Amino acid sequence: MSGLSNNPLYEGKSKNVFPGPKADELIIRYKNTATAFNGAKKEELEGKGKLNAAISGFIFRYLAKNGINTHLLRDLDETSVLVKKAEIIMVEVIVRNLAAGGFSKKYGIPEGTVLNNTVVEFCLKSDSLDDPMINQSQITAIALATQEELDEMIRQALRINELLTALFMDAGIRLIDFKLEFGRLHNNGDTEVILCDEISPDSCRLWDLDTHNKMDKDRFRRDMGGVLEGYREVLGRLKNVKQI
Repeated sequence: MSGLSNNPLYEGKSKNVFPGPKADELIIRYKNTATAFNGAKKEELEGKGKLNAAISGFIFRYLAKNGINTHLLRDLDETSVLVKKAEIIMVEVIVRNLAAGGFSKKYGIPEGTVLNNTVVEFCLKSDSLDDPMINQSQITAIALATQEELDEMIRQALRINELLTALFMDAGIRLIDFKLEFGRLHNNGDTEVILCDEISPDSCRLWDLDTHNKMDKDRFRRDMGGVLEGYREVLGRLKNVKQI
Protein backbone atom coordinates (compact mmCIF):
# COMPACT_ATOMS: atom_id res chain seq x y z
CA MET A 1 0.00 0.00 0.00
CA SER A 2 1.35 3.38 -0.95
CA GLY A 3 2.67 5.42 1.97
CA LEU A 4 2.73 2.53 4.43
CA SER A 5 5.70 2.59 6.79
CA ASN A 6 8.07 -0.36 6.51
CA ASN A 7 8.45 -0.46 10.29
CA PRO A 8 5.44 -1.85 12.14
CA LEU A 9 4.66 -0.64 15.63
CA TYR A 10 3.61 -4.19 16.47
CA GLU A 11 4.11 -7.53 14.72
CA GLY A 12 1.38 -10.03 15.50
CA LYS A 13 0.89 -13.63 14.43
CA SER A 14 -1.69 -12.76 11.78
CA LYS A 15 -1.55 -8.95 11.51
CA ASN A 16 0.94 -6.09 11.64
CA VAL A 17 0.12 -2.65 13.03
CA PHE A 18 1.59 0.51 11.50
CA PRO A 19 1.34 4.23 12.29
CA GLY A 20 -1.66 5.90 10.66
CA PRO A 21 -1.81 9.20 8.79
CA LYS A 22 -3.05 10.90 11.98
CA ALA A 23 -1.88 10.56 15.58
CA ASP A 24 -5.18 8.96 16.62
CA GLU A 25 -5.22 6.43 13.77
CA LEU A 26 -3.46 3.15 13.00
CA ILE A 27 -3.12 0.94 9.95
CA ILE A 28 -3.62 -2.80 10.31
CA ARG A 29 -2.33 -5.13 7.62
CA TYR A 30 -3.51 -8.74 7.54
CA LYS A 31 -0.88 -11.41 6.89
CA ASN A 32 -1.09 -14.73 5.07
CA THR A 33 0.33 -16.51 8.11
CA ALA A 34 -1.80 -19.23 9.68
CA THR A 35 -0.87 -20.06 13.27
CA ALA A 36 -2.14 -22.32 16.03
CA PHE A 37 -1.19 -23.16 19.60
CA ASN A 38 0.21 -19.65 20.19
CA GLY A 39 2.44 -19.80 17.13
CA ALA A 40 3.88 -23.28 17.73
CA LYS A 41 2.30 -24.32 14.43
CA LYS A 42 2.73 -21.92 11.52
CA GLU A 43 2.25 -21.90 7.76
CA GLU A 44 1.94 -19.33 5.00
CA LEU A 45 -1.34 -19.62 3.07
CA GLU A 46 -1.41 -17.37 0.02
CA GLY A 47 -4.55 -15.22 0.03
CA LYS A 48 -5.50 -15.80 3.67
CA GLY A 49 -4.85 -12.15 4.57
CA LYS A 50 -7.26 -10.91 1.91
CA LEU A 51 -9.95 -13.34 3.04
CA ASN A 52 -9.69 -12.40 6.72
CA ALA A 53 -9.62 -8.68 5.91
CA ALA A 54 -12.74 -9.03 3.76
CA ILE A 55 -14.65 -11.18 6.28
CA SER A 56 -13.74 -9.06 9.29
CA GLY A 57 -14.52 -5.83 7.46
CA PHE A 58 -17.91 -7.19 6.41
CA ILE A 59 -18.73 -8.23 9.98
CA PHE A 60 -17.51 -5.00 11.58
CA ARG A 61 -19.61 -2.90 9.18
CA TYR A 62 -22.64 -5.07 9.94
CA LEU A 63 -22.08 -4.63 13.69
CA ALA A 64 -21.61 -0.88 13.30
CA LYS A 65 -24.94 -0.64 11.44
CA ASN A 66 -26.50 -2.37 14.42
CA GLY A 67 -25.14 -0.08 17.12
CA ILE A 68 -21.76 -1.60 18.02
CA ASN A 69 -18.95 0.98 18.15
CA THR A 70 -15.78 -0.43 16.60
CA HIS A 71 -12.29 0.79 15.78
CA LEU A 72 -12.76 0.33 12.01
CA LEU A 73 -12.70 3.50 9.91
CA ARG A 74 -12.31 2.23 6.34
CA ASP A 75 -10.58 -0.22 4.05
CA LEU A 76 -7.32 0.96 2.47
CA ASP A 77 -6.65 -1.96 0.16
CA GLU A 78 -7.31 -5.70 0.04
CA THR A 79 -5.26 -6.44 3.15
CA SER A 80 -5.01 -3.09 4.99
CA VAL A 81 -7.54 -1.13 7.05
CA LEU A 82 -7.50 2.21 8.84
CA VAL A 83 -8.65 2.09 12.46
CA LYS A 84 -9.06 4.36 15.46
CA LYS A 85 -6.12 4.18 17.85
CA ALA A 86 -7.34 2.57 21.05
CA GLU A 87 -5.64 1.34 24.21
CA ILE A 88 -6.12 -2.42 24.02
CA ILE A 89 -7.54 -4.01 27.17
CA MET A 90 -5.32 -7.03 27.79
CA VAL A 91 -8.23 -9.39 28.31
CA GLU A 92 -9.72 -11.62 25.62
CA VAL A 93 -13.46 -12.28 25.83
CA ILE A 94 -14.62 -15.70 24.65
CA VAL A 95 -18.30 -16.36 23.96
CA ARG A 96 -19.52 -19.95 23.64
CA ASN A 97 -22.87 -21.19 22.33
CA LEU A 98 -21.96 -24.86 21.83
CA ALA A 99 -19.23 -26.97 23.40
CA ALA A 100 -16.11 -27.31 21.24
CA GLY A 101 -12.33 -27.16 21.33
CA GLY A 102 -10.69 -26.53 24.68
CA PHE A 103 -14.05 -26.29 26.46
CA SER A 104 -14.98 -29.82 25.39
CA LYS A 105 -11.56 -31.19 26.31
CA LYS A 106 -11.38 -29.45 29.69
CA TYR A 107 -14.88 -30.36 30.89
CA GLY A 108 -15.46 -33.65 29.03
CA ILE A 109 -18.42 -32.33 27.06
CA PRO A 110 -18.84 -33.76 23.53
CA GLU A 111 -18.25 -31.28 20.73
CA GLY A 112 -21.48 -29.88 19.37
CA THR A 113 -23.35 -30.09 22.66
CA VAL A 114 -25.74 -27.15 22.92
CA LEU A 115 -25.05 -25.31 26.17
CA ASN A 116 -27.91 -24.44 28.53
CA ASN A 117 -26.80 -20.83 28.54
CA THR A 118 -24.30 -18.66 26.70
CA VAL A 119 -20.86 -18.90 28.32
CA VAL A 120 -18.65 -15.81 28.64
CA GLU A 121 -15.03 -16.49 29.58
CA PHE A 122 -11.96 -14.30 29.97
CA CYS A 123 -8.33 -15.01 29.10
CA LEU A 124 -5.27 -12.94 29.86
CA LYS A 125 -3.92 -11.65 26.55
CA SER A 126 -0.36 -12.99 26.85
CA ASP A 127 1.35 -15.32 24.39
CA SER A 128 4.25 -15.85 26.77
CA LEU A 129 1.86 -17.17 29.45
CA ASP A 130 -0.21 -19.14 26.90
CA ASP A 131 -3.30 -16.93 27.35
CA PRO A 132 -4.46 -18.38 30.70
CA MET A 133 -8.08 -18.16 31.80
CA ILE A 134 -8.72 -15.39 34.30
CA ASN A 135 -11.82 -14.45 36.28
CA GLN A 136 -13.39 -11.09 36.95
CA SER A 137 -11.99 -10.64 40.46
CA GLN A 138 -8.50 -11.47 39.21
CA ILE A 139 -8.88 -8.99 36.35
CA THR A 140 -9.86 -6.16 38.67
CA ALA A 141 -7.28 -7.21 41.30
CA ILE A 142 -4.37 -6.71 38.91
CA ALA A 143 -5.93 -3.63 37.26
CA LEU A 144 -6.40 -5.04 33.77
CA ALA A 145 -9.87 -3.51 33.69
CA THR A 146 -12.39 -1.99 36.06
CA GLN A 147 -15.62 -3.75 36.96
CA GLU A 148 -17.51 -1.13 34.96
CA GLU A 149 -15.38 -1.92 31.91
CA LEU A 150 -15.93 -5.65 32.39
CA ASP A 151 -19.67 -5.14 32.64
CA GLU A 152 -19.60 -3.15 29.42
CA MET A 153 -17.47 -5.78 27.64
CA ILE A 154 -19.91 -8.51 28.70
CA ARG A 155 -22.90 -6.44 27.58
CA GLN A 156 -21.35 -5.80 24.18
CA ALA A 157 -20.17 -9.40 23.80
CA LEU A 158 -23.67 -10.77 24.41
CA ARG A 159 -25.19 -8.27 21.96
CA ILE A 160 -22.53 -9.11 19.38
CA ASN A 161 -23.36 -12.79 19.89
CA GLU A 162 -27.03 -12.11 19.15
CA LEU A 163 -26.17 -10.16 16.00
CA LEU A 164 -23.59 -12.64 14.70
CA THR A 165 -25.74 -15.67 15.46
CA ALA A 166 -28.51 -14.19 13.32
CA LEU A 167 -26.12 -13.15 10.55
CA PHE A 168 -24.43 -16.53 10.28
CA MET A 169 -27.74 -18.40 10.59
CA ASP A 170 -28.97 -16.52 7.54
CA ALA A 171 -25.79 -17.68 5.78
CA GLY A 172 -26.42 -21.32 6.72
CA ILE A 173 -23.64 -21.28 9.33
CA ARG A 174 -23.79 -22.07 13.05
CA LEU A 175 -21.70 -19.80 15.27
CA ILE A 176 -20.13 -22.16 17.82
CA ASP A 177 -17.86 -19.77 19.71
CA PHE A 178 -15.68 -16.72 19.12
CA LYS A 179 -13.08 -14.42 20.65
CA LEU A 180 -13.32 -10.66 21.03
CA GLU A 181 -10.88 -7.94 21.99
CA PHE A 182 -11.82 -4.49 23.25
CA GLY A 183 -9.98 -1.21 23.67
CA ARG A 184 -10.31 2.09 25.45
CA LEU A 185 -10.95 5.06 23.18
CA HIS A 186 -9.84 8.27 24.90
CA ASN A 187 -11.55 11.43 23.72
CA ASN A 188 -11.48 14.82 25.51
CA GLY A 189 -11.18 13.26 28.94
CA ASP A 190 -13.86 10.64 28.30
CA THR A 191 -13.13 6.93 27.87
CA GLU A 192 -15.27 4.56 25.81
CA VAL A 193 -14.90 0.78 25.47
CA ILE A 194 -15.01 -0.19 21.79
CA LEU A 195 -14.63 -3.40 19.78
CA CYS A 196 -11.14 -3.87 18.29
CA ASP A 197 -8.99 -6.48 16.52
CA GLU A 198 -10.88 -8.73 14.04
CA ILE A 199 -13.74 -11.20 13.75
CA SER A 200 -12.96 -13.88 11.19
CA PRO A 201 -12.62 -17.67 10.86
CA ASP A 202 -9.33 -17.21 12.71
CA SER A 203 -11.22 -16.09 15.82
CA CYS A 204 -14.53 -17.95 15.43
CA ARG A 205 -15.67 -21.55 15.18
CA LEU A 206 -18.09 -21.77 12.28
CA TRP A 207 -19.89 -24.96 11.24
CA ASP A 208 -22.14 -25.60 8.27
CA LEU A 209 -25.69 -25.62 9.61
CA ASP A 210 -26.64 -28.90 7.95
CA THR A 211 -23.44 -30.93 7.56
CA HIS A 212 -21.54 -29.53 10.61
CA ASN A 213 -18.53 -29.18 8.29
CA LYS A 214 -15.92 -26.94 9.92
CA MET A 215 -15.24 -23.66 8.07
CA ASP A 216 -12.71 -22.07 10.43
CA LYS A 217 -9.16 -22.30 11.80
CA ASP A 218 -9.84 -25.76 13.23
CA ARG A 219 -9.17 -26.98 9.69
CA PHE A 220 -5.59 -25.77 10.20
CA ARG A 221 -5.29 -26.74 13.87
CA ARG A 222 -6.41 -30.30 13.17
CA ASP A 223 -4.67 -30.81 9.80
CA MET A 224 -7.98 -31.25 8.02
CA GLY A 225 -6.90 -29.41 4.86
CA GLY A 226 -9.08 -27.03 2.87
CA VAL A 227 -8.38 -24.04 5.11
CA LEU A 228 -8.69 -21.39 2.40
CA GLU A 229 -11.66 -23.17 0.86
CA GLY A 230 -13.48 -22.93 4.18
CA TYR A 231 -12.70 -19.23 4.55
CA ARG A 232 -13.79 -18.54 0.95
CA GLU A 233 -17.06 -20.34 1.60
CA VAL A 234 -17.71 -18.18 4.67
CA LEU A 235 -17.07 -14.98 2.73
CA GLY A 236 -19.19 -16.08 -0.21
CA ARG A 237 -22.14 -16.95 2.00
CA LEU A 238 -21.93 -13.69 3.94
CA LYS A 239 -21.98 -11.71 0.70
CA ASN A 240 -25.20 -13.50 -0.25
CA VAL A 241 -27.04 -12.62 2.96
CA LYS A 242 -29.86 -10.33 1.89
CA GLN A 243 -30.27 -8.36 5.13
CA ILE A 244 -26.90 -6.66 4.80
